[in-house]
Amino acid sequence: MSLPYTATNYSAILKNAVTFLLLIYSIHFKYINKMKRVKFFVVSALALSLSAFTPKTYAQTAKLTDPEIASVAVTANQIDIQAAQQAQKKSKNAAVLDFAKTMINDHQSVIDKAVALVKKLGVTPKDNSLSRQLSANAKKTMAKLEAKSGAAYDKAYVSNEVAYHKAVIATVKNKLVPESQNSELKSLLQSVLPVLNSHLQHAEMVQKQLSKK
Repeated sequence: MSLPYTATNYSAILKNAVTFLLLIYSIHFKYINKMKRVKFFVVSALALSLSAFTPKTYAQTAKLTDPEIASVAVTANQIDIQAAQQAQKKSKNAAVLDFAKTMINDHQSVIDKAVALVKKLGVTPKDNSLSRQLSANAKKTMAKLEAKSGAAYDKAYVSNEVAYHKAVIATVKNKLVPESQNSELKSLLQSVLPVLNSHLQHAEMVQKQLSKK
């Protein structure tokens, strides 16, 4: 037999309903926070991985000579070619493979132009702390990428490419171009920037496609 809805009963029912809603909200809030923490951990881990594939911040390195700038330029292009060659072996995604092919062709073209220029100028590229850091970091990240496969590899490779091109563009624009003394070397570096920007846009487009899968 149900009780009549007196003021006392109504107040008790309302109090219980509020308590129940607060309990549900508390559980939901804890779940959302937990998921945010998980997401933050995953993103942080990925960012840590990406940081190993990006050049050392230009502001932290000493001023470079033209031979050292030539070495950095060639090294940065070689790194992206090696990453693309790895992608050609590991990926089966058509968009990723097309991107990797573009990276190999375009970066090899830049290397050829740089080698021709330093030969013309009689300059020998000189190894330096920035080029060594680039090579060391790339080796570590290539190893991490090698351990992945399938869609996980595709996403990691393309994410690295996005981060790498952003860092290279910043380094070329804010360090290599301003510090280059030879006008032809400076001109070559400036001509590479539109190519790097197109690579970044291509990588971001592929990244967006992969995120939908």
